[in-house]
Amino acid sequence: MWLVFAPWPNPVPVGSARRPCFAPTDAIAAVRKARSIWRQAAASARPARGGTERAMVEPTDEDLMAAVAAGDQRAFRALVGRHQGRAFRIAFRMTRNKADAEDVTQDALLRVWTNAASWRPTAAFGTWLYRVVVNLAIDRQRAVQRRGPHAPLDAADSLADPGPDPAQAAARGETGRLVSTAVAELPERQRAALVLSHFEGLSNAEAADVLGTSISGIEALLVRARRALKDRLGPLLAE
Repeated sequence: MWLVFAPWPNPVPVGSARRPCFAPTDAIAAVRKARSIWRQAAASARPARGGTERAMVEPTDEDLMAAVAAGDQRAFRALVGRHQGRAFRIAFRMTRNKADAEDVTQDALLRVWTNAASWRPTAAFGTWLYRVVVNLAIDRQRAVQRRGPHAPLDAADSLADPGPDPAQAAARGETGRLVSTAVAELPERQRAALVLSHFEGLSNAEAADVLGTSISGIEALLVRARRALKDRLGPLLAE
């Protein structure tokens, strides 16, 4: 079943059991078209490079979203190029599975296309998109838990390049797997707060916006998450 998140200004708190679900106007056609455009965007999106490109004033995410609402596929490709990397990393840290993370990222970016006409810039585009990613990742994890174990989980350190020393790389790999497992066992909101703040470097204010809470709320989630990791991992956190 195709789920579409409600646009701002009525966000749904992350982890909420109840989320609004709407069917697009022409569901099958819209989804097929969006998937085709997403594949083209993902294949052709490239970060802007130097020279005259940097001298030009780049449109904001909100400008691009307005263009996407008018059916501009180039604007959609630009948004994909800007955000698919971070969207995938968030999804991967939340699910610890590459295939699941790819599916979550694709679904989130498809919703950019299908929701563009109804989206309103009452908050930053990234805030909306990363909340969709986190919610989809949580839904995917809940589905996995209901089905039981599936394919082996990917270690979180696979996002980083291996070191030149095989022994050091192996040690980092083992540490990464232990940390990844401990993070995955945190409650959903604590895990999401840690992924956004620690791994992705969002400020507490930005992470709070994504999770639909206050700065003090995100700080409390981080304190509890770090305490749980310290209890579980002990000396490893000092390495």
